[in-house]
Amino acid sequence: METPLLQICDLHKAYALDGVTIQALRGIDLSVVAGEFVAIMGPSGSGKSTLMNILGCLDLPDSGDYLLHGRDVTRMQNDELAALRNHEIGFVFQSFNLLPRTSALENVETPLIYAGIGKIERRQRACEALDRMGLGDRLQHLPNQLSGGQAQRVAIARALVTRPSLLLADEPTGNVDSATSGEIMALLDELNHQDGLTIILITHEPEVADHAQRRLFLMDGKLEVQR
Repeated sequence: METPLLQICDLHKAYALDGVTIQALRGIDLSVVAGEFVAIMGPSGSGKSTLMNILGCLDLPDSGDYLLHGRDVTRMQNDELAALRNHEIGFVFQSFNLLPRTSALENVETPLIYAGIGKIERRQRACEALDRMGLGDRLQHLPNQLSGGQAQRVAIARALVTRPSLLLADEPTGNVDSATSGEIMALLDELNHQDGLTIILITHEPEVADHAQRRLFLMDGKLEVQR
């Protein structure tokens, strides 16, 4: 049996809100092998963002196990988590999260600066990533000079420039029209099928989730196979 890229077991996470304890995750189990494309669906408040934050090493569970590449994430210190995020995980968000006064090229270079990559190499890698996204002629454009679809492709280029093994996409088509949504999903399909990139996608849209090999449904902090 193939060793999972990531594996979580009996994951629990609770938050205190106005003096009330909210159980965001209630015993989540999930195993994802390298090269899989997994979609997670569920209503607002179901725990999707909490789960994505934990998978992305932005937060830690209250209890349970999370192994990424066989390493126990729950026992890592902050500097170890930061290094893991920067080298192994790419993030794509609904709101793009681009630096507004920074060119497309500089936005894509940013993760490589934190990774300690030299100027010449990071410029080359950022240009290659943007060119692959069809944005070779938009290198110096600011985010407000780009369409929503172009901005999201810059965000995908930024997520890929560190050559991660896992891409986490949180509602990546939420701020674009249906035609552009199709283009974004075609790019993710290509990254998964041709490059073998492992993708975990959060979406409210069934037609977006249909691109995944496996659909899961999160409700009240519990995960089940989508039928």
